[in-house]
Amino acid sequence: MSKFWAYLKSRQFRVNVLLAVGVVVVVFMAIIFGLSIYTRHGTGVPVPQLKGLQADKAISILKDQGFDVKIDSVYVLDKTPGSVIEQDPDPGTNVKENRTIYLTVVTQLAPPIKMPDLEPYTYREAIATLANYGLKVGDTTYRSDIARDRILEMRFGGQPIKAGTQIPKGSRIDLVLGNGEGASEVDIPDLVNQDLDAAKFVIKNGGLTVGTITYQGAITDSTSLVVVSQSPMKTDSASKTSNGTRINLTVSQGKKDAINQ
Repeated sequence: MSKFWAYLKSRQFRVNVLLAVGVVVVVFMAIIFGLSIYTRHGTGVPVPQLKGLQADKAISILKDQGFDVKIDSVYVLDKTPGSVIEQDPDPGTNVKENRTIYLTVVTQLAPPIKMPDLEPYTYREAIATLANYGLKVGDTTYRSDIARDRILEMRFGGQPIKAGTQIPKGSRIDLVLGNGEGASEVDIPDLVNQDLDAAKFVIKNGGLTVGTITYQGAITDSTSLVVVSQSPMKTDSASKTSNGTRINLTVSQGKKDAINQ
């Protein structure tokens, strides 16, 4: 035991320990240096700034610098079609040649959406609804109606448009609003036994508003509906109503001849 302790205190033991530590340090540094060379740490080509460029120009720049490109398309309202809005990696990042750069480009074709029903709403509510659907408010015109700023009609491309019609996202929708001057009275039309489309036409052109439509019985053909009752209806004691009044209709399946029988 005494010889062992004597060896630990000897100069030879200290030399051996120092040599072992030196070998470990040299091996560790060699590994680090080797990995740095293998991965080319700290070297590479900086990714250029591509956001805002047109896709063809961005692709050309990347190809000239030795990068591969992968593109994902997305529709963004009020962004220039074909422009780059996102890139990965970020600008200025050092990457190796042949690295794939991912670009997000605004598509030129707007996706179709269904036109929302705005007629129950006011102008302010319609603006919010159109924005939620990715649509814009176009021109506004006024028509005689008892309610101020109530939506009376929606128009797209100069023509009336119905709720549910497919239109491109980002389209401008023109609105016909009530002017609040509905104190004057107009005749109540007699709509019973008329086709639904014809009844709607008479209501709107008579300064009135189409109200709730109730469907009576089984409906098998939505293009062949006739009015079986209305509210308010024309009577001897009530033949007029305020301009803009809503006319509620109850409709049934069939033709006018079948209703009259």
